Amino acid sequence: MKIITRAAHLLLAAAPLALAATSVSAATLDEVKEAGQLKCGIHEGLAGFAAPNSDGQWQGLDVDICRAVAAAIFGDSEKVEYIPVTGSTRFTALASGEIDMLARTTTWTFSRDTDLKNEFVGINFYDGQGFMVPKALGVSSALELDGTTICVNTGTTTELNVADYFRGKGMSYEPVPIETGAEAQQQFLSGSCDVFTGDASGLAANRATFPKPDDYVVLPEIISKEPLGPAVRHGDSEWEDIVRWSLNALISAEELGVTSKNAEELAGSLNENAEINRLLGTEGDLGAMIGLETDWAKTIITSVGNYGEIFERHVGVNTPIGLERGVNALWTEGGLLYSPPFR
Repeated sequence: MKIITRAAHLLLAAAPLALAATSVSAATLDEVKEAGQLKCGIHEGLAGFAAPNSDGQWQGLDVDICRAVAAAIFGDSEKVEYIPVTGSTRFTALASGEIDMLARTTTWTFSRDTDLKNEFVGINFYDGQGFMVPKALGVSSALELDGTTICVNTGTTTELNVADYFRGKGMSYEPVPIETGAEAQQQFLSGSCDVFTGDASGLAANRATFPKPDDYVVLPEIISKEPLGPAVRHGDSEWEDIVRWSLNALISAEELGVTSKNAEELAGSLNENAEINRLLGTEGDLGAMIGLETDWAKTIITSVGNYGEIFERHVGVNTPIGLERGVNALWTEGGLLYSPPFR
């Protein structure tokens, strides 16, 4: 197979128009309440972000974003139907109404925001694309990958980033198209491709599940910006606000020192920091502005924790994935995470 051609780029560019033509009206709060559960599109299996545990229960950073929204709406974080979607089916599922929101390690881009008629409500993980190889390949830099075969997910920004990077460096490669995360692992571990590429966090997550993770290395180059975040359909600002501010509540709670362990206590009386009071619903009524209960954000925090708790629970340094906070630290700690004020 050859590097993605201009014709292929044009086909990929045309795909959003077809999706937009099949889109349905955006999910409303009333419709979700009537259904009795939130339909959330997630990764079909990526450790740390969305994967079933030994009991078959979905868990991960993106899963907890879904749970946070359900907690805000229903007062119950378990009222979620998790619908696994692939890189090539996720936007169709959202446009058609199969899912109410998408939380699947999805990069916010210009065309996805406009042509696909999605609304990205924020960023829950700052990432970048990298490369993983077997140590036996004997390379230490992406600049040494000329002529290799590369497993790459179809229908993703990953696919185009690889083509751009190799063309810019004057190198060639042979793509091995893959559809799902499970297929990617199988192809890579079987030697069907020399290189596995994707978001750096995803590479770390996959490596952690390999039978012999020390036999593989993630190369140092990061070749793109991948701001990952939840998305909803365009056209319903109320629904968009609910998902956006559910995410913001997680980020603000960490900055304000509100955790799953102290949220109830802090909500029991007025605090010196008025923003804590507004967040927890003990002062003002921000919930009414978006059709939710007064204590909607407190319910989110007591159910799933703040952003820092979620990060450390699923992908942090004490997990098999072992990620440092890095750019995903709060802005007060040198990172990029930042929520608008609760005011």
